[in-house]
Amino acid sequence: MRSSVAGRPLAPAVVGRITGEDEDHKAFQFAGLSGYSFGQRLAIRAADLAFHGLIRIIGWSVRFEVEGQENWEKARAKGGLPIYSFWHDGIFLSTYFFRNRDIVVMTSQSFDGEYIARFIQRLGYGAARGSSTRGSVGAMIQMIRLMRKGYPAAFTIDGPKGPRHSAKVGPVLLAKKTGGPILPFVVTPSRHWTVKRSWDGLAIPKPFSRALVGIAPPIYVSANASDGMVEAKRLELQAALDALERRGQQWRTGGTPIDGRSAPPEQPTSRRAA
Repeated sequence: MRSSVAGRPLAPAVVGRITGEDEDHKAFQFAGLSGYSFGQRLAIRAADLAFHGLIRIIGWSVRFEVEGQENWEKARAKGGLPIYSFWHDGIFLSTYFFRNRDIVVMTSQSFDGEYIARFIQRLGYGAARGSSTRGSVGAMIQMIRLMRKGYPAAFTIDGPKGPRHSAKVGPVLLAKKTGGPILPFVVTPSRHWTVKRSWDGLAIPKPFSRALVGIAPPIYVSANASDGMVEAKRLELQAALDALERRGQQWRTGGTPIDGRSAPPEQPTSRRAA
């Protein structure tokens, strides 16, 4: 089902579950930079502010259309907490579209991870510190804990360094542990620049372009899933994202035009200021 977005199509998160006394509030606060040199600290802060500003300004100018709104509603039915799963090259518009929902995202304990964590926190996300190469076990435990307290989660599932568009198993394992549905989605801009030197071919949308948000049906994983079933679900997730990617490319090169009523999503509420 296609819906032209005149306002924000997805309901905002409930405000105020994490308090200052809760150890997990750290996911929503900037980490210290004492382990970095003075020059690195300056670079992290500069990159944080630059990316945050670009995402805010360009994202505001983009007109969105949603296909699969009913899939998001199904994932949220009866208090469900989605595990949003998407490709790393779409992080720019995905971060803007789903902002201020207190979604917890896994980020790496690295120089790049520091400034990424900061600008997504400014946009209303939490950052679980880890990746597939550094600290992933600790970050997964934190994500499980936060989901059990009512926070949705998200993965760029081919990150942090690829292979590009190859789904990793993280969302499936998190779904097995928490019962949360995996929600695959792809955001396709009509016009964009490609960062050719990046491993993922990062897409930076051009101002005042359009974008299609494609959402696939939720994927459920049993708490008793065997290793074989976990792999089957990973392949199902891969297939869902591949299909969304093909649909997005079809739309970009001559798909259905967007209704003139489409507009950027309105600013929702959040547990903390963006």
